[in-house]
Amino acid sequence: MSSPANGQPPSDHHSAATKSAPKTSAWQSLSSRFNDTLWVRLFPFLRWLPLSGDVVRGDLIAGIIGALVLVPKAMAYAQLSGLPVYHGLYAAFIPAIIGALWGSSRQLLTGPVAVVSLMTASALVPLAIPGSTDYVGLALLLALLVGVIQISMGAFRLGTIVNFLSHPVIIGFINAAAIIIALSQVNKLLGIPLGRSDSFLYDVWGMFTYVGDTHLPTLLMGLLAFAIMIGMKKFTPPGIARTSVLVAVVVTILVSWLAGFEHVSQVKIGLIADRNARGLVTDYARIEERARALSADIAVKSAELRELHKASTGETRSMIALKHNIDLLRLELSNKEQELQRHQRAVRKLHFELASGDANQPPTLYLAGHVPAGVQSDGRRWHIKKIEKGEMKLAGGGEVVGSIPSGLPSFSLPKLSWDGIVQLMSAAFIIALVAFMESISMAKAIAARTRQRVEPNQELIGQGLANVTGSFFQSYPVSGSFTGSAINLDAGAKTGIASVFNGLFVAVTLLLLTPLLYYLPQTVLSAIIIMACGSLLNFEAIRRTWRANRQDGVVVIVSFMLTLVFAPHLDKGVLAGAGLALVLYLYRTMQPRVAVLARHPDGTLRDAQVFGLKTCEHISVIRFDGQLYFANTSHFEDKIMERVALNPDLRYVIVLGDGINHVDAAGEETLAHLTERLHPTGIEVLFVGLKKQVVDVIVRTGLYDKLGAQHFFRTDDLALEYAWQQLGNNHEADCPLNIVCPVSPPSR
Repeated sequence: MSSPANGQPPSDHHSAATKSAPKTSAWQSLSSRFNDTLWVRLFPFLRWLPLSGDVVRGDLIAGIIGALVLVPKAMAYAQLSGLPVYHGLYAAFIPAIIGALWGSSRQLLTGPVAVVSLMTASALVPLAIPGSTDYVGLALLLALLVGVIQISMGAFRLGTIVNFLSHPVIIGFINAAAIIIALSQVNKLLGIPLGRSDSFLYDVWGMFTYVGDTHLPTLLMGLLAFAIMIGMKKFTPPGIARTSVLVAVVVTILVSWLAGFEHVSQVKIGLIADRNARGLVTDYARIEERARALSADIAVKSAELRELHKASTGETRSMIALKHNIDLLRLELSNKEQELQRHQRAVRKLHFELASGDANQPPTLYLAGHVPAGVQSDGRRWHIKKIEKGEMKLAGGGEVVGSIPSGLPSFSLPKLSWDGIVQLMSAAFIIALVAFMESISMAKAIAARTRQRVEPNQELIGQGLANVTGSFFQSYPVSGSFTGSAINLDAGAKTGIASVFNGLFVAVTLLLLTPLLYYLPQTVLSAIIIMACGSLLNFEAIRRTWRANRQDGVVVIVSFMLTLVFAPHLDKGVLAGAGLALVLYLYRTMQPRVAVLARHPDGTLRDAQVFGLKTCEHISVIRFDGQLYFANTSHFEDKIMERVALNPDLRYVIVLGDGINHVDAAGEETLAHLTERLHPTGIEVLFVGLKKQVVDVIVRTGLYDKLGAQHFFRTDDLALEYAWQQLGNNHEADCPLNIVCPVSPPSR
């Protein structure tokens, strides 16, 4: 070794180096720990750094490919949720960026999805008219509530709470939801009305009574979209097949524009020639206007009541009067809504022919087939699409998306109201859980392929922030998208930058491309939604669950049926299924398997009843499979006492406790009571293979010291040897439990 330049001995130099090394190492360790615990937790996207040019270029391409496919799907899902289609684009913009930046999965794309869109509609339809200002406001409030719930769960590390929605419940719900989604779009595919009531199945049945009024151009346009999407998926390579939705949209927009697919007209109610039809439409418009006024009045008076509650500690006379007034208004509103539904069904059956007037004569609407002789009509069948301020918006052709506001969504806080929060809270909680389950399932599937780590609680925070931030920018509830995430993965996305580019491309669409979407037929959006339902349907999963466990199979079927029956109130189906799953779980744990064991010819202890083995009259070996807690202690005690009653000469009960993984206070008390009850009769209870957590309980309660260490054994052979020694008189040689064999397969 050469000497250092400063002339110091090598040993001194080495000593100085070793003194400074720990300081450097400690600093690096502290810095690394600081980054991991603070900055990366606050800003998870820092894990992507450093970014190379190749990664950014690849993510840019993946983001553009994904956006091209998902823009029309986002519009379709907004239609499914009952919102104007441009809210789907809003939901695919800001939430996609926020979800990527604060989530844990690098390929998971956040945006509008079919199931959450349907659940949004089911939560809001009973509260407001789809597409109305009130409906949009409630949708934004729902997104805010969903986000707050998800952020709270993630912050308190409650990601495991989604386990309360068991896998069988989700399977049944998703399959039923797929059917409901598909059926909800049939009316737009055929160009016929679909009623809205408290029974979705009743509405669907009523819809099929209008099949004879199918609008043929609308149906043909939908079939054209189906043909393009199915044909491309079947006959083109996977990379090209992914653009099938985009191709279908472009082709149908061109056909719609060239063929003049849309026909709309504004006509005053007074121009209806038939007196009865005119009266029916007038009554409908009057009732609808009154219902709107009542809703507004209730909202104002409810706000006044809340202010009075804040100002007073008790209930005053003015509060009582105001409550009574609100109850009367709600009763009247309920009656008006029922009237509105009856009139709505009648109004939807009206079809008109329009006779154009001259310069001095306005046009006249005649009931279809009742145009007077000598009067020339335009030959179209018109139906009422909307009534507002004494004017009817008539549709005489297919429905198109129409004008989409250009520009980015404006920033505004959702309108907070206590009534709205109360009415939406249960639905928000269910949507938060279902949306997260859908997101984390896709994230874990991606992680299995990319070998990345997914943090469920961080994903909850990311999805929650996406919903909260989205609610400030006109977005309804969103979730991790199966389709979008799969496109990201297949397109080679390496980081969440791909989802950021996806959201930015949606912003470009909102700024520059919305005029090109005007002639997009709404039936095409319905076709896109119905095609998406194919990926949700999974009847094989139902069959597999049934084969695996009959009780889980029952949960799947019941969840499936109740979701259909309760539709459009989907949260009731989920809660009922979750409740049934919990009840069946408790039932299973209330009666766990208690097996009386005997020696098998192969030398192992096995279930005597299953294998037809002979048991010992002096020693009974019993295995308990399950946790011993308050719900099953009586079952355990009954099985022990049953063996005592069947064997008058019984002297020892050996409890194999290797299957007991938990004992609560009731379970410990049962063990103590059982030993005290049997001891005076000359029967000793021995315990074998108890787990540490069980031993800790009986040590803390003093039961271990009370019984003595001689009653606890590590193996069944040691317990049997002790019992034979105590019995004496060569009982070991005659005992059926004493068969020796070198083969030791697992007990059953």
